[in-house]
Amino acid sequence: MLLSVNVFVSLDGVMQGPGAPDEDRSGGFDRGGWLVPHASAHTNEVVESWFRAADAFLFGRTSFDLLGGYWPKVTEPDNLIATKLNTLPKYVASSTLSDEEADWSPTTVLRGELVDEVRRLKELPGMELQVHGSWKLVQTLHQAGLVDVYRLLQFPVVVGTGKRLFPDGSMPATFAAVEEGSRVLPGGVVSLTLEPASLGAISAGEYAVDEGRSVTVLD
Repeated sequence: MLLSVNVFVSLDGVMQGPGAPDEDRSGGFDRGGWLVPHASAHTNEVVESWFRAADAFLFGRTSFDLLGGYWPKVTEPDNLIATKLNTLPKYVASSTLSDEEADWSPTTVLRGELVDEVRRLKELPGMELQVHGSWKLVQTLHQAGLVDVYRLLQFPVVVGTGKRLFPDGSMPATFAAVEEGSRVLPGGVVSLTLEPASLGAISAGEYAVDEGRSVTVLD
């Protein structure tokens, strides 16, 4: 399976608490729910397209608890997201979650070395192992170079504080946009699908003047 990270971000890269004021108040965050005024049928269509590719899910403990407290209550049979989340295999990276607490079936708790566990999961058959939310987990996966594709919905709002998708200290990387998954939606939300092009370093260059012409010089 490909490993995909699917997240909502603000213009300043914040991914914390997009869906409700009390979704994630860690670190004193008090600006949750910033996504909701910008959601629409167009953003819902994009999110459903993400879930169509899912064959399994990988979560951190916080996101598992949050999503597991909401989506099992959504029982309408034509809700694609609820159907996928409530029926497909779910894996949770946690050293504190017990099997009894992981009762959002079918769920497996990953207690071993995370990078090795994820590599093993990626070898299973299927389309995608999907990560949604799970900020701390995403940082680990990015640092290990395990993410095959990032799907972002970037909303036209500056949150100003909170957990950012790529915080200071993230491993340098460059990405290539996948054209069919990248577009501007009505209302100014940007849908981006990005595949890592290089990890561990970024290229650089400069603008210079050569015989009166402005030219680009790459290292």
